[in-house]
Amino acid sequence: MDLCVTIKGVSFLLQTGMGILGNTVVLLAYAHIICTEPKLLPVDMILCHLAFANLLLLLTRCVPQTMTVFGLKDLLNDSGCKIVIYAYRISRALSVCITCMLSVFQAVTITPPGPYLSRLKPALPSLVLPTFAGLWLFNMAICIAAPFFSMAPRNGTVPAFTLNLGFCHVDFRDNLSYVINGVAVSVRDFAFVALMVGSSSYILLLLHRHSHQVRGIRRSQGGGAETRAAKTVLTLVVLYVVFFGIDNVIWIYMLTVAKVSPVVADMRVFFSSCYASLSPYFIISSNKKVKTKIVCAAEHDQPPADTQESNDK
Repeated sequence: MDLCVTIKGVSFLLQTGMGILGNTVVLLAYAHIICTEPKLLPVDMILCHLAFANLLLLLTRCVPQTMTVFGLKDLLNDSGCKIVIYAYRISRALSVCITCMLSVFQAVTITPPGPYLSRLKPALPSLVLPTFAGLWLFNMAICIAAPFFSMAPRNGTVPAFTLNLGFCHVDFRDNLSYVINGVAVSVRDFAFVALMVGSSSYILLLLHRHSHQVRGIRRSQGGGAETRAAKTVLTLVVLYVVFFGIDNVIWIYMLTVAKVSPVVADMRVFFSSCYASLSPYFIISSNKKVKTKIVCAAEHDQPPADTQESNDK
């Protein structure tokens, strides 16, 4: 194994391990919160679902990618490739959609009261689950073509207009299918990112212009918590937009060539998965509920000091 392959393998291994650990911790923390609290805020429900989508993305894309980099072959047959690629496409789409949903919901939450929002704000918690269902159905329909083009790797050269993922091939067969798929995915992603950026800019404007008013009006109603949540949302949006930009620059390049180099494909996988790996740590560091549950769990696992002293004697 040469140095380049070793660096690539270790990079994917660290990214995958950190991402799976972080998202699992977030999900376990929210599972404990659900068991101990009567209800979750809409933002917490969305963050929990975001962690699940990111965990699914890492399991279906980065895990097999890491195994392939370290030389494991014939991981999946044709049916396995269709299932894994379809699940990956859906989870990747859900990651951008739920981040957008998080930004929009938080923008509505911190907007000052008005005649148009007087009925919408109380209904926000009841809209979360239907929105989740709509996003799942929407992305399952958008990604329905993925299983038809996915197959296990074949011996010999990789055909033109084929994405070589290492553990699977996505063969679009002709340039038209290749470009249509790329344009459809890009239009969906750019639409949600544009909405995400717009709502996040509105959040930033509110926090900048009306921070003193918001703290004064909502202090008794959890305004401090809303402000912290808004800052968490802005951090996640910035993080996503940065890696989304890198991902799409590489993706646009891939659409312009008939045969994509495995190195270029690996770079896109790495950068497109950075958000799924890093976002749970921003959630843990900025979300008071999640951080408290993790700290309590860590303290519970440590033996009392007097017990340790008695054992030492």
